[in-house]
Amino acid sequence: MDKYLIVGLGNPGMDYAGTRHNIGYMVLDAFAEASNIVFDDRRYGYVAETSLRGRKLFLLKPTTFMNLSGNAVRYWLNKENIDESRMLVVVDDLSLPLGTLRLKASGSAGTHNGLGHIQQLIGQQYPRLRVGIGNDFPRGSQVNYVLGNFEPSELEVLKPQIGVALEIIKSFVLAGVNITMNQYNKRKPVLPQPKEQNEGQPKEQNDGE
Repeated sequence: MDKYLIVGLGNPGMDYAGTRHNIGYMVLDAFAEASNIVFDDRRYGYVAETSLRGRKLFLLKPTTFMNLSGNAVRYWLNKENIDESRMLVVVDDLSLPLGTLRLKASGSAGTHNGLGHIQQLIGQQYPRLRVGIGNDFPRGSQVNYVLGNFEPSELEVLKPQIGVALEIIKSFVLAGVNITMNQYNKRKPVLPQPKEQNEGQPKEQNDGE
């Protein structure tokens, strides 16, 4: 049976739950819930296992903290003898607008510390799904921004996009990275429609003037 490793980057603990830096955790939590599976606390991470049309999937949320994510990734790749081309890392991205999804077959780590540590240990020839978190913060406030919680309005944008991210993960496993990139990378997030300003208020009467 072919094996795949799906990694959601983030930081463990309630202090980091729901923060922008933990969007990888959030996507994998949604995948596990939709698959009716649960995570176990295992070496270097929370791990859940499932199958998809004859493929074995390992979902990994590293507990090494973001800056040492490569330790968990390398261990589970080696333990399960999974090729790097069959690993997908789900990661937050400041350079993409909120909710934008971009799948890449490989690439540099940029300024992301989690990807940076993975790159140090196994190189950069592995697929990653970048999830845009936007960059609406004052200069010098990047750390506070990525470690801050999503606003309710941001979650409205993200919720349907997390559903699309689950589709992308499944397509990656079943169809491969190239077909999946062609199918999904041009999609833009569907933004919630603003409510009518006078919604729920009685309409003004036309006096005929």
